[in-house]
Amino acid sequence: MTAAPLVSVLLPVYNAGPYLAAALGSILRQDYSRLEVIAIDDGSSDNSLKILERYRQADSRVSIISRENRGLVATLNEGLAVASGELVARMDADDVAYPWRLSRQVALFEQRPALGFCGAGVDMLIRGRIARGKPDPVFRSGRMPILAMFFTIFMHPTVVYNRKVIEDADLHYDATYRHAEDFDLFRRLASRYPAAMMPENLLVYRVHQASVTRRHSKEMRRTHLRIVAENLEREGLAEATRGLRDIGEAVSIDTITRAADFILALEERIGSLPDETRPSFEAGALNLFYFLYQLVADEKHPALTHELLTRTAKWDAIRRREKFALRPGAWAPWLSRASLWAGKHADAVEYFFKSAPAAAVLASHQAGLGR
Repeated sequence: MTAAPLVSVLLPVYNAGPYLAAALGSILRQDYSRLEVIAIDDGSSDNSLKILERYRQADSRVSIISRENRGLVATLNEGLAVASGELVARMDADDVAYPWRLSRQVALFEQRPALGFCGAGVDMLIRGRIARGKPDPVFRSGRMPILAMFFTIFMHPTVVYNRKVIEDADLHYDATYRHAEDFDLFRRLASRYPAAMMPENLLVYRVHQASVTRRHSKEMRRTHLRIVAENLEREGLAEATRGLRDIGEAVSIDTITRAADFILALEERIGSLPDETRPSFEAGALNLFYFLYQLVADEKHPALTHELLTRTAKWDAIRRREKFALRPGAWAPWLSRASLWAGKHADAVEYFFKSAPAAAVLASHQAGLGR
């Protein structure tokens, strides 16, 4: 009888004291036991190392590397170098894995031994309540290598890599794409190896102000647009990409105008592609528009958002509530701001009543009742 594959869980840790015990505990309570946890303390100044040492004393599957701060990319590559498992699972120190996460992902690789890597859906933990994540329909018919050119196809802490398929030279994070290193890695891997998105939520993703995504959002967006630009140039869908790249540096009427022109030209080129690939490229281009829409909206200047929507002719691509709120943005920004605030307040109320208290949900999952 073939032994179950060893799963190496790669856990970077940096000042994660408030959340680390929940994250690490959720991995050690998995219903798949043949695993090792490689926890790398990246120069934390809080009590993270003490928490890790306590868990290592209680469970021999935990190993710790502790040294000065070198950053996330160096930490991830160091973990990959010492991992001994056939499968390498990513985990973040502020998230919580459902007890069956690893067993479900291992089962997928056993069913599809040629699979290179996979990701899964997530539920969101916001202010103590869990909102159920919904499957993105883009994965139903979209071709993964094409989608991976436009956006980060998987939530990073849900990913598992198959080292029996992926060559060691390909499985590394590139420091030149800091804060979007997962996007860069996934696009490279998806172009060479089969990838799959699992249609179930296997992780609770914690949203909080101290998260890496929140702290480095501007740099992440600049790097994200740089990656998309490189992909489109390589694919022959764009010769000049400054119009796309520059809006990541600064949002203004000028950069919005040029980014909108870029989107329209891209859509025209995609329209002439063969029938078998065009829908995936169209889905990717729409995702790129939404990325730009969020980037501009975060400036909280309704007139700029109005300009983007008008120049790209994408008013019908946004929610009705947002459309009504933004219509006055060109001549009455104060009215748009008030309407947008009311819309966000309504969304928050709706979220509160549709979501469940985190403690209750996680407790039911721990007891096996949430399957």
